[in-house]
Amino acid sequence: MRLSTRNQLDGTVVSVTRGEAMAVVRVRLAGGDEITSSITRDAADDLELSDGSRVTVLVKSTEVALGVD
Repeated sequence: MRLSTRNQLDGTVVSVTRGEAMAVVRVRLAGGDEITSSITRDAADDLELSDGSRVTVLVKSTEVALGVD
């Protein structure tokens, strides 16, 4: 599959926390950093996500916000 999304990061799922409607998926990237994604529970089930699953994180955003103390 080819995608227009340019920000594609390969990683491994380290945890999937399923709720009633949503799932929170933590992914460890190649350099050791982790990123969290909130997706629907149905999507997590359809993708058969579990610890150790290899995934590609796709980041598409119109805004990036930063904060400091």
